[in-house]
Amino acid sequence: MWDAMFFVNSALLGVALAMDAFSVSVANGMNEPCMKKRKIFGIAGLFGFFQALMPMLGWLLVHTLVSFFEALEPFIPWTALALLSFIGIKMIIDGVKKKECEEKTTVGFAGLLIQGIATSIDALSVGLSIATHTVWQALVCASIIMVITFAICIAGVYIGKKFGSWLSEKATIFGGIILILIGIEICITSFI
Repeated sequence: MWDAMFFVNSALLGVALAMDAFSVSVANGMNEPCMKKRKIFGIAGLFGFFQALMPMLGWLLVHTLVSFFEALEPFIPWTALALLSFIGIKMIIDGVKKKECEEKTTVGFAGLLIQGIATSIDALSVGLSIATHTVWQALVCASIIMVITFAICIAGVYIGKKFGSWLSEKATIFGGIILILIGIEICITSFI
């Protein structure tokens, strides 16, 4: 099972899972166009960590508490929608207030933590697709997902920063709308 297809499939899984985190990274970059490199790498690292953690938790649940995991699976998209909507609405409110008081708002650690969980919670179900992997294969797969998510999120923040300075005052509102739409997309695709 340690063939080239294992690595290709893990990389493709990483790209697919990173798309929500990429979109949120773009929104964060738009919200904070002067973001420092340390924070950019912190965001990418946090998202990469959660994108790797969730499939491993899913794998662990499949191997230990299968019936419990199956009972929770219908709630995963709704949880992601609630978390992303909460952050998105907060960003929209901050964007509207920003016009009045011209105060720059940034997403703090707690907000980033919620974003990381929300964008990766659907990756719990990946535990089902990697359930046949040994523990080492699951760890390697999760590591590949983490590295790919890290790189994609760095690109996302830089893209967002570029557009954020271009859109200036509308960036926070637009970023909040993006987060809410990502939450809705996660819900809709879970039913398809």
